Amino acid sequence: MEFHAPSTLPTPLGYSHAVSVEPGRRLVFLSGQVGLTADGVVSEGWEAQTRQTFRNLGLALGAAGAAWSDVVKLTYFVTTTDELPLVRAIRDEFVDVEHPPASSLVQVAGLFRPDVVIEVEAVAAVAG
Repeated sequence: MEFHAPSTLPTPLGYSHAVSVEPGRRLVFLSGQVGLTADGVVSEGWEAQTRQTFRNLGLALGAAGAAWSDVVKLTYFVTTTDELPLVRAIRDEFVDVEHPPASSLVQVAGLFRPDVVIEVEAVAAVAG
């Protein structure tokens, strides 16, 4: 995989503008994950929900035979952009900050439950 942040585009804040994947990799598409535990309890607050969301993504990656190092794209859905520094800091605990995935972020009016503030989906490219 190659991660691209060309100097002809604005400097990205913890993401790559483009990621190219060589032939022979298996693509894994993860559904959006939120800050719910396995028993359906939503975490309280932005930090707890974001951390649980990334833990859930890690669990889904593992179930598909993938790892965080295989992630090439993240898409965020957030109810406010006020907490982006926190979201970025937690993201950096999980992704390879030297080769961060491509990313998109969308602010939404709401998610599937009123107490859920963030949802993140991912695409991974697994060798072999």
